[in-house]
Amino acid sequence: MSPEENLYHASASPIEGVEESQMFGKPCYKIKGKAFCCFFQNEMVFKLSGESHSEALAMDGAQLFDPSGKGRAMKEWVQLPFDYREMWGRLALSAAVYVGGELRVASCEL
Repeated sequence: MSPEENLYHASASPIEGVEESQMFGKPCYKIKGKAFCCFFQNEMVFKLSGESHSEALAMDGAQLFDPSGKGRAMKEWVQLPFDYREMWGRLALSAAVYVGGELRVASCEL
């Protein structure tokens, strides 16, 4: 597994109640049956709203998630490069809370 994929798993798996799944044929994590993050093109993608969405999208290289590559971006989803890996864990938690409500995180080292 690549360092990017390892960090993707380390960022989302400690959140209580998550399950691994697939979205558009790519690995994702779901909470309460709804996807909140995925791994695409060696980058992490988050379903966000409000300030978290604006903050993530403002990073250099960040973009709205367009899995088809045909200009049909998913407006709530932000794809964030590995350069911002220090933010992945926090944004995964924000995305999980946005999708699933109040949550707990198991202890982990990121």
